[in-house]
Amino acid sequence: MSAVEFHFDFGSPNAYLSHLVIPDIEKRTGAKFEYVPILLGGIFKLAGNRSPAEAFAGIKNKPEYERLEMSRFLRRHGITRFKLNPFFPVNTLMLMRGAVAAQTLGIFERYVDEVYRHMWADPKKMDDPAVLRAALDESGLPTAKLFELVQSQDVKDRLMASTQRSFERGTFGSPTFFVGDEIFFGKDRLRDVEDEIKAQQAR
Repeated sequence: MSAVEFHFDFGSPNAYLSHLVIPDIEKRTGAKFEYVPILLGGIFKLAGNRSPAEAFAGIKNKPEYERLEMSRFLRRHGITRFKLNPFFPVNTLMLMRGAVAAQTLGIFERYVDEVYRHMWADPKKMDDPAVLRAALDESGLPTAKLFELVQSQDVKDRLMASTQRSFERGTFGSPTFFVGDEIFFGKDRLRDVEDEIKAQQAR
Protein backbone atom coordinates (compact mmCIF):
# COMPACT_ATOMS: atom_id res chain seq x y z
CA MET A 1 0.00 0.00 0.00
CA SER A 2 1.34 3.43 -0.98
CA ALA A 3 1.63 6.24 1.55
CA VAL A 4 -1.49 8.32 2.15
CA GLU A 5 -0.67 11.98 2.85
CA PHE A 6 -2.69 15.00 3.98
CA HIS A 7 -0.96 18.29 3.17
CA PHE A 8 -2.51 20.89 5.43
CA ASP A 9 -2.43 24.42 6.77
CA PHE A 10 -4.46 25.45 9.84
CA GLY A 11 -5.77 28.49 7.98
CA SER A 12 -8.03 26.43 5.72
CA PRO A 13 -11.47 25.62 7.13
CA ASN A 14 -11.80 22.88 4.53
CA ALA A 15 -8.60 21.28 5.80
CA TYR A 16 -10.06 21.31 9.32
CA LEU A 17 -13.25 19.64 8.11
CA SER A 18 -11.12 17.04 6.33
CA HIS A 19 -9.23 16.46 9.58
CA LEU A 20 -12.54 15.59 11.26
CA VAL A 21 -13.49 13.09 8.54
CA ILE A 22 -10.11 11.38 8.11
CA PRO A 23 -10.43 9.14 11.23
CA ASP A 24 -13.52 7.47 9.77
CA ILE A 25 -11.69 6.77 6.51
CA GLU A 26 -8.78 5.32 8.48
CA LYS A 27 -11.18 3.00 10.35
CA ARG A 28 -12.89 1.82 7.18
CA THR A 29 -9.68 1.23 5.20
CA GLY A 30 -7.02 0.52 7.81
CA ALA A 31 -4.82 3.14 6.12
CA LYS A 32 -3.04 5.75 8.23
CA PHE A 33 -2.88 9.30 6.90
CA GLU A 34 0.46 11.05 7.24
CA TYR A 35 -0.06 14.74 8.07
CA VAL A 36 2.35 17.00 6.19
CA PRO A 37 2.57 20.64 7.38
CA ILE A 38 2.81 23.18 4.56
CA LEU A 39 2.59 26.97 4.51
CA LEU A 40 -0.44 27.90 2.43
CA GLY A 41 0.82 31.42 1.82
CA GLY A 42 4.00 29.94 0.39
CA ILE A 43 2.02 27.56 -1.81
CA PHE A 44 -0.13 30.42 -3.11
CA LYS A 45 2.98 32.42 -3.95
CA LEU A 46 4.67 29.52 -5.74
CA ALA A 47 1.52 28.57 -7.66
CA GLY A 48 0.27 32.10 -8.40
CA ASN A 49 -2.92 31.18 -6.54
CA ARG A 50 -5.19 33.17 -4.21
CA SER A 51 -7.51 32.20 -1.38
CA PRO A 52 -11.11 31.38 -2.40
CA ALA A 53 -12.38 34.37 -0.41
CA GLU A 54 -10.17 36.65 -2.49
CA ALA A 55 -10.52 34.82 -5.81
CA PHE A 56 -14.32 34.60 -5.66
CA ALA A 57 -14.94 38.10 -4.30
CA GLY A 58 -17.46 39.87 -6.48
CA ILE A 59 -18.57 36.72 -8.30
CA LYS A 60 -22.34 36.56 -7.99
CA ASN A 61 -23.83 33.33 -6.57
CA LYS A 62 -20.56 31.40 -6.19
CA PRO A 63 -19.85 32.31 -2.52
CA GLU A 64 -23.46 31.46 -1.67
CA TYR A 65 -23.11 28.10 -3.41
CA GLU A 66 -19.86 27.38 -1.59
CA ARG A 67 -21.63 27.99 1.74
CA LEU A 68 -24.40 25.63 0.65
CA GLU A 69 -21.88 22.90 -0.18
CA MET A 70 -20.19 23.39 3.19
CA SER A 71 -23.50 23.02 5.03
CA ARG A 72 -24.18 19.82 3.07
CA PHE A 73 -20.75 18.47 4.02
CA LEU A 74 -21.38 19.26 7.69
CA ARG A 75 -24.71 17.45 7.63
CA ARG A 76 -23.36 14.45 5.72
CA HIS A 77 -20.61 13.85 8.26
CA GLY A 78 -22.49 14.92 11.39
CA ILE A 79 -20.03 17.71 12.14
CA THR A 80 -21.19 20.07 14.90
CA ARG A 81 -17.88 21.47 16.21
CA PHE A 82 -17.26 24.09 13.54
CA LYS A 83 -17.54 27.87 13.44
CA LEU A 84 -16.21 30.31 10.89
CA ASN A 85 -13.32 32.16 12.49
CA PRO A 86 -14.34 35.83 12.86
CA PHE A 87 -10.67 36.83 12.56
CA PHE A 88 -10.23 35.06 9.19
CA PRO A 89 -7.88 35.23 7.40
CA VAL A 90 -5.35 34.34 10.09
CA ASN A 91 -1.60 34.46 9.40
CA THR A 92 -0.56 30.85 10.06
CA LEU A 93 3.23 31.16 9.84
CA MET A 94 3.79 30.65 13.58
CA LEU A 95 1.15 27.92 13.76
CA MET A 96 2.69 25.92 10.94
CA ARG A 97 6.21 26.35 12.30
CA GLY A 98 4.71 25.17 15.58
CA ALA A 99 3.49 22.01 13.86
CA VAL A 100 7.04 21.25 12.72
CA ALA A 101 8.32 22.00 16.24
CA ALA A 102 5.63 19.69 17.67
CA GLN A 103 6.97 16.89 15.48
CA THR A 104 10.38 17.39 17.08
CA LEU A 105 8.84 17.28 20.56
CA GLY A 106 6.76 14.17 19.86
CA ILE A 107 3.44 15.96 20.46
CA PHE A 108 2.38 16.48 16.86
CA GLU A 109 -1.05 14.80 16.94
CA ARG A 110 -2.13 16.59 20.09
CA TYR A 111 -0.82 19.92 18.79
CA VAL A 112 -2.77 19.50 15.52
CA ASP A 113 -5.99 18.61 17.35
CA GLU A 114 -5.70 21.53 19.74
CA VAL A 115 -4.69 24.20 17.23
CA TYR A 116 -7.49 23.13 14.92
CA ARG A 117 -9.90 23.39 17.88
CA HIS A 118 -8.72 26.90 18.69
CA MET A 119 -9.02 27.90 15.02
CA TRP A 120 -12.34 26.39 13.96
CA ALA A 121 -14.29 24.98 16.93
CA ASP A 122 -13.62 27.66 19.57
CA PRO A 123 -12.20 30.25 17.14
CA LYS A 124 -9.59 32.74 18.30
CA LYS A 125 -7.19 35.22 16.70
CA MET A 126 -4.36 32.71 16.59
CA ASP A 127 -1.88 35.04 14.88
CA ASP A 128 -1.81 37.21 18.01
CA PRO A 129 1.17 35.91 20.05
CA ALA A 130 -0.58 36.56 23.36
CA VAL A 131 -3.71 34.72 22.22
CA LEU A 132 -1.60 31.86 20.87
CA ARG A 133 0.31 31.54 24.15
CA ALA A 134 -2.92 31.46 26.14
CA ALA A 135 -4.43 28.85 23.80
CA LEU A 136 -1.39 26.57 24.03
CA ASP A 137 -1.34 26.95 27.81
CA GLU A 138 -5.04 26.08 27.99
CA SER A 139 -4.34 22.95 25.97
CA GLY A 140 -1.55 21.87 28.32
CA LEU A 141 1.09 22.06 25.59
CA PRO A 142 4.72 23.08 26.27
CA THR A 143 4.22 26.68 25.21
CA ALA A 144 7.67 28.03 26.10
CA LYS A 145 9.47 25.22 24.29
CA LEU A 146 7.27 25.57 21.21
CA PHE A 147 7.84 29.34 21.07
CA GLU A 148 11.57 28.72 21.36
CA LEU A 149 11.66 26.12 18.60
CA VAL A 150 9.58 28.11 16.08
CA GLN A 151 12.41 30.67 16.03
CA SER A 152 15.04 28.05 15.19
CA GLN A 153 16.47 27.98 11.69
CA ASP A 154 16.01 24.21 11.52
CA VAL A 155 12.23 24.46 12.02
CA LYS A 156 11.96 27.36 9.55
CA ASP A 157 13.96 25.43 6.94
CA ARG A 158 11.94 22.24 7.41
CA LEU A 159 8.63 24.03 6.85
CA MET A 160 10.01 25.80 3.77
CA ALA A 161 11.33 22.50 2.38
CA SER A 162 8.03 20.71 3.04
CA THR A 163 6.12 23.48 1.28
CA GLN A 164 8.47 23.42 -1.71
CA ARG A 165 8.27 19.63 -2.05
CA SER A 166 4.49 19.72 -1.86
CA PHE A 167 4.30 22.37 -4.58
CA GLU A 168 6.67 20.38 -6.80
CA ARG A 169 4.35 17.38 -6.50
CA GLY A 170 1.40 19.44 -7.73
CA THR A 171 -0.09 21.20 -4.69
CA PHE A 172 -1.75 24.57 -5.24
CA GLY A 173 -3.92 24.80 -2.11
CA SER A 174 -5.07 23.01 1.04
CA PRO A 175 -6.36 20.43 1.71
CA THR A 176 -4.36 18.32 -0.73
CA PHE A 177 -4.11 14.55 -0.49
CA PHE A 178 -1.74 12.05 -2.04
CA VAL A 179 -2.35 8.31 -2.30
CA GLY A 180 1.02 7.27 -3.61
CA ASP A 181 1.49 9.51 -6.63
CA GLU A 182 -2.22 10.19 -7.10
CA ILE A 183 -3.17 13.75 -6.09
CA PHE A 184 -6.58 14.94 -4.89
CA PHE A 185 -7.61 18.47 -3.89
CA GLY A 186 -10.39 19.58 -1.59
CA LYS A 187 -12.53 18.05 1.14
CA ASP A 188 -15.10 16.96 -1.43
CA ARG A 189 -12.52 14.60 -2.95
CA LEU A 190 -12.22 12.54 0.23
CA ARG A 191 -14.58 9.93 -1.23
CA ASP A 192 -12.22 9.64 -4.19
CA VAL A 193 -9.26 9.40 -1.82
CA GLU A 194 -10.97 6.51 -0.03
CA ASP A 195 -11.76 4.80 -3.34
CA GLU A 196 -8.12 5.12 -4.43
CA ILE A 197 -6.89 3.68 -1.12
CA LYS A 198 -9.17 0.66 -1.56
CA ALA A 199 -8.13 0.27 -5.21
CA GLN A 200 -4.45 0.27 -4.32
CA GLN A 201 -5.06 -2.14 -1.46
CA ALA A 202 -6.78 -4.52 -3.88
CA ARG A 203 -3.90 -4.52 -6.32
